Amino acid sequence: MKSSAKKVELASVDDLFTTEESRADAGREKVVEIPLSELHSFKGHPFKVKDDDAMMETADSIRQYGVLVPAIARPDPSGGYELVAGHRRHRASELAEKETMPVIVRDLDDDAATIIMVDSNLQRESLLPSERAFAYKMKLEAMKHQGERMDLTSAQVGRKSAGKESREILAEQVGQSRNQISRYIRLTELIPELLNMVDEKKIALNPAYELSFLKKEEQTQLLDAMDSEQATPSLSQAQRLKKFSQEGHLSIDVMRAIMGEEKKSDLDKVTFTSDTLRKYFPKSYTPARMQETIIKLLEQWQKKRQRDQER
Repeated sequence: MKSSAKKVELASVDDLFTTEESRADAGREKVVEIPLSELHSFKGHPFKVKDDDAMMETADSIRQYGVLVPAIARPDPSGGYELVAGHRRHRASELAEKETMPVIVRDLDDDAATIIMVDSNLQRESLLPSERAFAYKMKLEAMKHQGERMDLTSAQVGRKSAGKESREILAEQVGQSRNQISRYIRLTELIPELLNMVDEKKIALNPAYELSFLKKEEQTQLLDAMDSEQATPSLSQAQRLKKFSQEGHLSIDVMRAIMGEEKKSDLDKVTFTSDTLRKYFPKSYTPARMQETIIKLLEQWQKKRQRDQER
C-alpha cells in the first residue's frame, strides 16, 4: 500500500546549524590576496603612475608594513581582474617585490567602475591638467549613462527631479564651476605633445583651451612653428590662431608670423644678469644692496632730468 503522505523537502545539516549572522557574513565583501600578475590596469585609466620619489616611499612602506588599504577590482571576462582603484599600490607592490596584494572584488558595470576609479584618484593632492581633463570627461559620461538608465537609485532620481544636469552635479562634487569643468574637458582635444606641454607648465591653461579648437593637423603644424620660433603662444596669440582656424585662413606661415611676434611682456621688461651688474659694484655688495643702490641712482637721475626740463 502506497503512503499518502506528501514528500517533505528537508533542510540540510549545514542549513540547520547556520546562523543568521553567518549567512549575512557570507554576503559581505571580503578582502582576498590576489597575485599581482592577475591584476591589470583599468581600460583608459587617465592617471599617471610614475616611479617618482613618492612611489619609492610607498614601496618602502609596503615592503615594511604591507598594503594597508585594499585595492578594488572587478572580474575580467578575459581572465584575471581589472583594477578599479589601487593602481599606485599595485605598482609599489611590484617595486617592493611582493607577489600578491589585498583586494576587494566587486561585480561592477562599466559606469559604476569608472566613477569609483575617478573618485578614488581625484582626492590626490596634486593632479596634472591632463589627468583632470580625462577624469572629468570619463566620469561625466558615466554619470550621463546612469541618468539614462531605468534602474536608477532614489538618489539619482532625486537629483534629476531637482533639475540638475550631470555637469552641475560633477562641479559640486569636485568643487569646480561648470565652466571650469568644461574648459578642462576641452583639453582632451589637444594632441598629446601639446597636452604634455600643459602638464609641464610650458603652456598655460587659458591659451591651451583656445588651442584645443584647432584641427589636429593644425596643432601638429603649430608644434613646428613653436619650435622654429622658440616660443609658446600667449593667450592673445592663441585666440588669434583659433580665429584664423575658424575662418579657414590658418597656415604654417601665419603660425610662424604670430609665434615670431615679440610679446608685450618681453617689450616691457628689461633684465640684467648679476654678472653684468657686478663689475659696477664692490665685491662686498649683495644683490639686494645693488638693487637698492640702482633705485637711488635712478631716482637722482629722474630728479635731475625734471630740473633740467624746468629751466
